[in-house]
Amino acid sequence: MKIAVNTIFLQKDHLEGYGYFVQEIFCRLAKKYPEHEFIFIFDRPFDQKFIFSSNVKPVIVTPTARHALSFKYWYDVKLPMALRSIKPDVLIQPYGFCSLTTKVPQLLVLHDLAFKHFPEFIPKHHLYYYRAFTKKFLDKAKKIATVSEFSKNDMIQQYKIAPGKINVVFSAAKNIFQSIGISDQQKIKEKYSDGNEYFLFTGGIHPRKNLITLLKAFSLFKKWQRSNMKLLVAGRLAWQYDTVLEKLKTYKYRDDVVLLNYLPEDELANITASAYAMVFPSLFEGFGVPVIEAMQCAVPVITSNTSSLPEIAGSAALYADPNNADAIAKEMLQLYKDETLRSKLIEAGIQQARKFNWDRTADLFWQTITETIRN
Repeated sequence: MKIAVNTIFLQKDHLEGYGYFVQEIFCRLAKKYPEHEFIFIFDRPFDQKFIFSSNVKPVIVTPTARHALSFKYWYDVKLPMALRSIKPDVLIQPYGFCSLTTKVPQLLVLHDLAFKHFPEFIPKHHLYYYRAFTKKFLDKAKKIATVSEFSKNDMIQQYKIAPGKINVVFSAAKNIFQSIGISDQQKIKEKYSDGNEYFLFTGGIHPRKNLITLLKAFSLFKKWQRSNMKLLVAGRLAWQYDTVLEKLKTYKYRDDVVLLNYLPEDELANITASAYAMVFPSLFEGFGVPVIEAMQCAVPVITSNTSSLPEIAGSAALYADPNNADAIAKEMLQLYKDETLRSKLIEAGIQQARKFNWDRTADLFWQTITETIRN
C-alpha cells in the first residue's frame, strides 16, 4: 500500500500542534508497517529527522503554502500534479484542507471548528478560506478524523455530516511530559520564578487562549491571597497579542508575570512538571493538549467548562467559566488553600492522562486509513 501524507507542517524548530500530531502518528505507523510505503509531501526543504524509516520517501512540491491564495494553488494545482506520478492509494490531509481536484481518496483530519464559534479571532484571509471551503472539504473527503467527541458532534451539527464518516482518534501528550524530582523542580523555579511557586499557562498568546481574563483572575488571586506566587506564560506570540503586551505595561502584578515565549520541548516539560498548577482558561479547544501534559507531569489543572475540555479532563480538573475572571480566581484560591484537594487532583489527573497516548492514537488512525481505502 502506498500512503501519501501532507507533511508541510513538519518544520525543524517550528513544530507546534499540527506538526506534533503528524510526527507522533507517522513515526509510529511507518515503523510498525514496514511493508507499506509512506510518501511524505513537503512544500520546502525538509529536515532528515522527519524521515522516520527506510519506507518513508520524501517529495517536495513547491511553492510554499502559507496563505489563502497559495493554499488554493498548492492543494488544487501543484499537489494533484505530483500525485499523478506518485499514484498513492490514499492521501492523508492532516490540516483541515483537502484537494478539491484530485481523484485520490483523501482522509481529512479536522481538529475543530473554532472559526465557526470565534470568527473574530481568525485572520480575515484565513476566515474567508475556511468559510468558503470547509464544507467542500468535508464533502470531498472519503473519511474524516478528529480529536474529540465534541469536535465530531460539532461537525455533525454544523455541516450535517453522517456520523459514520467521522472517526475520533484523539490526541495525546508526548512521553517527555513526566513528573520530576523536588530538587529538579527547585532548579526550574530558581531559573524562572525567583524560587517561588507558580501557576502555569501553556499556549500561544492569541485571543482564543483567553490570557487577558487569566491576568484578571491572577490579580484577584493576588489581592485575596498575598503570596509570592508567580504566573508563567509559556507560548509564542501568535496573533493579536498587542493587547496583552500593552496591558502588562500597566499591570499591577507585572513583576509576577513571566513571558517565556516558545521553548524547546524538554524545557517546557520541566517547567510544566515544576508548576504548582496548570491554569488553562481557553475559550475553545478541539482537544486541549496542555491539560494532558500537566496531568502526566502530576500537576493539577484548572480549565474551562466549555468545548472539549470537560470531555478530555473528566473529573480530574477544576472547572470555571472562561469568561468569568472571578470564577477562575476562586478555583485558583481553592487549590492554593486546600492541599488535600490538590493531592486528589494530582492522582486523578495521572489516571485520566493514561486514557490518551500516541500508541493508541496511531492505532485508531491506522484503522481510519484502512477504512478510507476500503470505502
